[in-house]
Amino acid sequence: MAAPQAPAAHPPLEGAARLVGTLVLAAATFMNVLDTSIANVAIPTIAGDLGVSPNQGTWVITSFGVANAITVPITGWLTQRIGAVKLFVSSVLLFVLTSWLCGVASSIEMLIFFRILQGAVAGPMIPLSQTLLLSSYPKEKAGTALAFWSMTTLVAPVAGPLLGGWITDNISWPWIFYINVPVGIVAAAGTWAIYRKRETPTRKLPIDSIGLALLVLWVGSLQVALDKGKELDWFESPFIVALLLVAAVGFVVFLIWELTDKHPVVDLTLFTRRNFWASTMTLSIAFGLYFGNVVLLPLWLQQYMGYTATMAGAVLAPVGLLAVVLSPVVGQTVHKVDTRWYSTIALLVFGLVFWMRSGSTTDMDFRSIMLPTLIQGVAMAFFFIPLISAALAGLPPERIPAASGLSNFCRITAGSFGTSISTTLWDDRMTLHHAQLVEHITLADPAAVQTVRQLSASGLGADQGSAVLNRLIDTQAAVLGVNDIFWGSAVLFVALVGLVWVAKPVRKSAAGGGGAEAASGAH
Repeated sequence: MAAPQAPAAHPPLEGAARLVGTLVLAAATFMNVLDTSIANVAIPTIAGDLGVSPNQGTWVITSFGVANAITVPITGWLTQRIGAVKLFVSSVLLFVLTSWLCGVASSIEMLIFFRILQGAVAGPMIPLSQTLLLSSYPKEKAGTALAFWSMTTLVAPVAGPLLGGWITDNISWPWIFYINVPVGIVAAAGTWAIYRKRETPTRKLPIDSIGLALLVLWVGSLQVALDKGKELDWFESPFIVALLLVAAVGFVVFLIWELTDKHPVVDLTLFTRRNFWASTMTLSIAFGLYFGNVVLLPLWLQQYMGYTATMAGAVLAPVGLLAVVLSPVVGQTVHKVDTRWYSTIALLVFGLVFWMRSGSTTDMDFRSIMLPTLIQGVAMAFFFIPLISAALAGLPPERIPAASGLSNFCRITAGSFGTSISTTLWDDRMTLHHAQLVEHITLADPAAVQTVRQLSASGLGADQGSAVLNRLIDTQAAVLGVNDIFWGSAVLFVALVGLVWVAKPVRKSAAGGGGAEAASGAH
């Protein structure tokens, strides 16, 4: 993720002021990134407490992601109208308020509404934390500043599942939102104390209100259709058909409007650059696959493998360990190596991880389930930095904020879509495998006969025995269904390697050793 250009109006901070400024900005970033993963392991508990299915519970994740994605592209406009410091502090305080509202929600509808608000106000936090951080350091130490910032974004996904699982099991799920309150207040107060006299200049700029409305319309309609489609039987539902039509028409009108408006909310002309569209598409599709599976794994473990939220969190947590170790190496060498090779490594390791997962069984032990997660850290280290570097290569400095915003919009939206698609496909594959397994359970099947005898010998009645047998079938159908998703994800990750090599190689400009990046034939 590339930051907007650091303001040049103020000298770098020094001593304790720089240290405190770095810590409070890191705390805000940590809180934001933590919130994208902390709820994953709590979804079954939240769904149970609020009386909905776990699939409906995933709306808690997708609603946040979509709202967050939509507000990212307008961060630049808001910054110039309000100022970076005021906007950042306001965003953090509103994040605190909406986190508290999420905790007090008493129904799934209330929780989803408050998560939409939370995602919307969170949009400016990450890019502005980078902007303010870069303004705190001399240019020669910008790499150190961003390396420290990156560490917070890598540690948060490790802490999120562990913390979310422990809180869910030992306190109650609302506290996964309440913990943001003290952190956010400290971060906002510290930021205001350090940066209030370092506000960026403001000016009035027109806003593409029609483009923004169209963006909300088509993305929101498509996300609701994906979330509600299974529940309402897809094209058998007039509501789903209407949503998909609105999404399709809204998307076409959005494209036409944004390509002709003088001040578009997103600069779609960036997609005329080969490196940008190839890298952004790869990043978005891969992230959608990754995030969909990150949501799916704890659902399967808790619903069918008997895992607690804490245990499911422990399975997800190791993803950041190797990423923390390898990311600085990638960051220091990415300008010396063809980024396509690093991206290829990431995608192939992702493919390996999900191929390993596709052989899951109902009697797997904890270590066997956790091992692919640990290996996945290698893929994470080589994933973001090279693809983002390739996407932004050759762009003039004034276009980088818009390109970064558009790239992040695509990535975050793909993550929400991937969550809905993966859980829906899993449900469909479970239904199919359940029907196939039932067909094979006859008196001619020795395993079925043995199971029936064991249930009868345990003293269960006919109805109780049928219920237990059906649960066993459900468990087998669930693992077969999740293996299908894992296997399909592995194939798609490997296939994405071809898209990586559509981009041109990123190289240093000839003007000086530390020159700007360029891409041969980036258009």
